[in-house]
Amino acid sequence: MKRSQLILLAIFVVISGVIYLALANNKKELVKELKPEEKTVYVPIREVQNRMRRVTMESYGQVNPNAEINISFEVQGKLNRGAVTMKPGIKFRKGQLLYRLNNSDAQYNLKARKSALTTIIVASLPDIELDFPQEREKWVKFLNGLNPNAKSLPEFPTTNSEKESLFIVGRNILTEYYTLKSLEEQLKKYSYYAPFSGTVISVNAEPGTIASPGMMIARIAKTGDFEVKIPIAMEDLDMFKNQKSADFKDSKGRFIGTGKIIRISDVVNQQTQSVDVYYSIKAEKGKQIYNGMFLTVTIPEEETKNVMAIPRAAMDNGKVTLLEGDKMIKREVHQVGEVPDSLFVTNLEDGEQLVLEKLEKVDPKKTYIGIKR
Repeated sequence: MKRSQLILLAIFVVISGVIYLALANNKKELVKELKPEEKTVYVPIREVQNRMRRVTMESYGQVNPNAEINISFEVQGKLNRGAVTMKPGIKFRKGQLLYRLNNSDAQYNLKARKSALTTIIVASLPDIELDFPQEREKWVKFLNGLNPNAKSLPEFPTTNSEKESLFIVGRNILTEYYTLKSLEEQLKKYSYYAPFSGTVISVNAEPGTIASPGMMIARIAKTGDFEVKIPIAMEDLDMFKNQKSADFKDSKGRFIGTGKIIRISDVVNQQTQSVDVYYSIKAEKGKQIYNGMFLTVTIPEEETKNVMAIPRAAMDNGKVTLLEGDKMIKREVHQVGEVPDSLFVTNLEDGEQLVLEKLEKVDPKKTYIGIKR
């Protein structure tokens, strides 16, 4: 009997456990059904009310050098350092030797071709003395100038008759001379001299490298001669064009220098509807301009515009968020001015609901309700 009682007790406990778990799961599902998912989000908004304000016309841009080039060679050879140790940030002067290639083979080739031309002329001198005795002296002088160690070739003698010209061509003297001139010009390509005073931006090959034609060795930029590319809204372009000069300030609002428009792009940015305007820039005495600086350009004339003052937190990368019904939309705006806690922007319509803070993520499944502030 005891054994049967134990078996019945065990069966009872198992059945009770199963019933308890089933009831517990049903309770959780019931609670979950009774507790609806939160689908309403409340956001602070302000109704757009544009007002006429006098704003200072300004925009932003980056400093770029007027000349920035890649160093490469037209010939091949082992790369050797020049008069300057080429490292990023190193300054150099116009005319300094920046790099040179090993040119031993090219020099030997040039000397060999000089020797070949010398042999041809020596062999031709008896005929020249016989047929053109009055021309012998100039050819002897030319022959003496074909020194293998001379830095440059002498000028080719001028022929004074058709017969003499045909004789020179027939002996292949003129062809050999121009071949030498070509080799002489090619020898100059083994050295790279700075085309302007500037700074090294980057270095892609170190001395000892075998440089091939067209291979990028380094990148250099001209210093002291900069320009600033400024995107200007189409609606403000005429205002900027009519001003002869503009002021530049750094990111902290400090005056850096002045400049004027040097050219205007004829291509409109489709996303921002702005045009790139290029300014020259001259630093104020005691100020320094660096390649890559971000500057603010301001023209002295103010303009009355219909603008909306918005909190700085409401704009994100040139866009604001508007509440239309219960949905969020993004809108690009154009900043035309600022004060410490607000920005003045255009491209908003009166009566629109502006969201006053940045939203990390907008869920299209949720309902947004604005709370006016």
